[in-house]
Amino acid sequence: MRGDPIADSPHATDRAGNRAVPPRQALPPITELAVGSVILMITSGIYLASSLPRPPALAPAVALLAAGGCLTVVAMGLLVRIRPFAWGTFFLVARWAFLAYLVIAGILGFVFVYDHTRGATLAILISSLFFFAVDVPTIIAFTVARYAEPA
Repeated sequence: MRGDPIADSPHATDRAGNRAVPPRQALPPITELAVGSVILMITSGIYLASSLPRPPALAPAVALLAAGGCLTVVAMGLLVRIRPFAWGTFFLVARWAFLAYLVIAGILGFVFVYDHTRGATLAILISSLFFFAVDVPTIIAFTVARYAEPA
């Protein structure tokens, strides 16, 4: 509780005698930015896929892709500036999650190629899958690492 001198002291204990957990550092909104990017990427993909097999208007999909890409870049920029952070835990989780989502994105990309999607439409869909394969593992790894003890 804020303003409570006993709970705010570094040696505070609860009634059972357990040490209070020290407050965590305020972290930037990495998860929120990455989720926003995923939402924009999925919206772009749904928009394009909904108009297949005829050629879709690409402007809305490109705008969604650019906005989502910007959110991902901002999230990554904020992420690398966090000190101290459990980077070992982050990379351990991110490595395996990235591998899993790379397989998922690869399968989805194969589906688009197999369905004879070509040109700019395919490029936008593959780009959306790339950001999807980066954002979701980042969300998972950041969520795990934020509660781990920094090295």
